[in-house]
Amino acid sequence: LSVGRAVLAALRGRLGALCWSLAPLSLSLPLSLPGWRDSAPRPQREQERDDAPLTPTSVNYHFTRQCNYKCGFCFHTAKTSFVLPLEEAKRGLAMLKEGGMEKINFSGGEPFLQDRGEFVGKLVQFCKQELELPSVSIVSNGSLIRKQWFEKYGEYLDILAISCDSFDEDVNILIGRRQGKKNHVENLHKLRQWCREYAVAFKINSVINRFNVEEDMNEQIKALNPVRWKVFQCLLIEGENSGEDALREAEKFVISDEDFDRFLDRHKDISCLVPESNQKMRDSYLILDEYMRFLNCRNGRKEPSKSILDVGVEAAIKFSGFDEKMFLKRGGKYVWSKADMKLDW
Repeated sequence: LSVGRAVLAALRGRLGALCWSLAPLSLSLPLSLPGWRDSAPRPQREQERDDAPLTPTSVNYHFTRQCNYKCGFCFHTAKTSFVLPLEEAKRGLAMLKEGGMEKINFSGGEPFLQDRGEFVGKLVQFCKQELELPSVSIVSNGSLIRKQWFEKYGEYLDILAISCDSFDEDVNILIGRRQGKKNHVENLHKLRQWCREYAVAFKINSVINRFNVEEDMNEQIKALNPVRWKVFQCLLIEGENSGEDALREAEKFVISDEDFDRFLDRHKDISCLVPESNQKMRDSYLILDEYMRFLNCRNGRKEPSKSILDVGVEAAIKFSGFDEKMFLKRGGKYVWSKADMKLDW
């Protein structure tokens, strides 16, 4: 009897291995043995994982498309002037929190254009004070931020990211990152100081393109000492900065993967550098537009879902095209609450 059991166990193991090897060919083996534990074929289990609901852990809410700059590579352009009423925006943010959101990033357009920064300030306060989100951040070009805003809302903001593509003002002008006579780089240093004074983590975002790809930014970045320096490869999005119905023509800004890698290699000693190639960017962000619709970029366009305000977060996020694995791979989850950051304010 013991010998028979041993033989049966060996057969189970061999047959199990055979079934696994045949599963990708969609072959079905009508075999049922005592102790057989793997009742669901591999493709079915993979489908179950694919159908698992996505969690909106980190959301980028582009609540306005309007901007006072004219960056030639912008991939979220001023196609509308619509902004949700404040209470509707708050309702949507509360729904996202209920769905599992831990971090909200307010962006645009330029978020400080709406009501001179009061709109985004009230949303920041609501998310931190009432929703108690671990992380609240803003991406801005920095040109419209005043010290009074920090005095009123700074305590509720974890991270302020300022877009700066070059430390050469002539290059900024070529890109379109300037309005009037204000010096973008000088303003960047002023904002850095205010972030220190009001205990807001300071971050820099740079889009690497044909006009700045040869620049050496080591000295300036080290002097500013941001918590993160996010470096993006210039990206084309059909209907936004590329194609017949686009408001921008970003083709002249595009660089090759090799060019991008050379820029990264030149700055490899900067510890806060976070590189994002086109491949990493396209599907690894949950982007919410001005109507609170998730934008799917998988086909090179921004294809909107229905608004979460109409169908709920779980139904809308299914159409987001979000790649949760790539989000984690690119370092999307990090220490993003200023309460957990060990910084010398």
